[in-house]
Amino acid sequence: MAPPMDQRPAKFWQESSRGKVKKISIISLGCPKNLVDSEVMEALLMERDYDIVNSSEKSEIIVINTCTFIDDAKEESVDEIFRAIELKRIGQCDFIIVSGCMPQRYGSILEKELPEVDLFIGTGEVPRIAQHVMELVDNGRLYSKTIIKNPDFLMNSYCPRMISTPAPYAYIKIAEGCSNCCSYCVIPSVRGKFRSRRVDDVLREAEILAAKGVKELVLAAQETTCYGADLPDKPDISILMRELCSIKDLRWIRLLYTYPSHLSDKLFETMADHDKICKYLDIPVQHIDDDILKSMGRKGDSGLILDAIKRARANMPEIVLRTSLIVGYPGETARQFNRLHDFVVKTRFDHLGVFTYSKEEGTRAAEMPNQVSARIKESRKKKIMEEQGVISLEKNMCLIGSVQEMIIQEESDLSEYSFIGRIRGQAPDIDGITYIKAPPLGIGEIINCRITGADMYDLFAEVI
Repeated sequence: MAPPMDQRPAKFWQESSRGKVKKISIISLGCPKNLVDSEVMEALLMERDYDIVNSSEKSEIIVINTCTFIDDAKEESVDEIFRAIELKRIGQCDFIIVSGCMPQRYGSILEKELPEVDLFIGTGEVPRIAQHVMELVDNGRLYSKTIIKNPDFLMNSYCPRMISTPAPYAYIKIAEGCSNCCSYCVIPSVRGKFRSRRVDDVLREAEILAAKGVKELVLAAQETTCYGADLPDKPDISILMRELCSIKDLRWIRLLYTYPSHLSDKLFETMADHDKICKYLDIPVQHIDDDILKSMGRKGDSGLILDAIKRARANMPEIVLRTSLIVGYPGETARQFNRLHDFVVKTRFDHLGVFTYSKEEGTRAAEMPNQVSARIKESRKKKIMEEQGVISLEKNMCLIGSVQEMIIQEESDLSEYSFIGRIRGQAPDIDGITYIKAPPLGIGEIINCRITGADMYDLFAEVI
């Protein structure tokens, strides 16, 4: 069934007389969920015959799809905006559009601080990007330089997408927004409340992606394990994953952004029973100290986290676990940090990332006393990452000699290794890669390789 008209993409708008500007570059910053939005915008613009180019130096319009999750993300976004402003100053660019989370969060403040930018649009304006560009080009400027409305956009399978990831894999956004309201996070205010796509709609997009040659589907949302709770028939993530396994041409299905409080035995059983589902879980636990978890507004306590990890490993002894942590949360004592460090040592995650706490205005945590100094936060991050480096190396060394299924992702720039691939335990973009000695192969092929070497994050292999 086709979606209502107000959910369809921009191609239903009246055509513009355009013609002044044809080349557009889209710079996508932040997480995979943001990347999907950029891919939708790119496809909508291509439908209007705009020429999408990879280099901002060769474009007449630069669209910067921003992230504002933490300070580092904001700084990266601002740096890209200033690079675009410089290109505009020297005449290499005519218009700059800043989209996504940063405009949604800061609104007209950015217009005052960055007058060189021609248009700021929020996260809800993704399906209207072509309309905004046409009006900007036709009129030279818009009646308003800042267009921020409710963050209510939820993509569907009728939205076109121009896949920008390397050929074998693609992200699929199964839900949008977040309703958790953790004390340190701004996501609910910039992305809206949690809302799931229908199962049949996700399946339709997955079939489209598989028909385009996608072999690995990576499920993404702010919290994938909360999927379906807001839908009338309340399908859960295990139901969705079982349905996805029925798509013939998909070979791997990977789940990101799972939360301990929703990791059910039903999900573990589904993962264990279906070979297409990678035995891989990304569980961002953030901390292990109960007082800090409570202050963060996280669901569950340390016992729940430890139990979820124990049950995952009991159901799937070969499972690869990834997590992300926050150090330096307001009031974090040395004892609480040591508890987190001990948790990392004992749990031995396969992959781990650490964020230093970022004081975000408008959040409860930003107003809390006993803010931790930048020096201490960096020191704590370094200590955990050094420990994880040892763990990662030991785990990778244990893989030497084993036979692993490998997906070929791209050609290698190392002379002795022909290709770069990933085993099932390596998620794209966030984990390590595998360098492969192999005869000529096709990108996207899935083959068996023997692991011959390892370093802290990457593996080395040869085709059997």
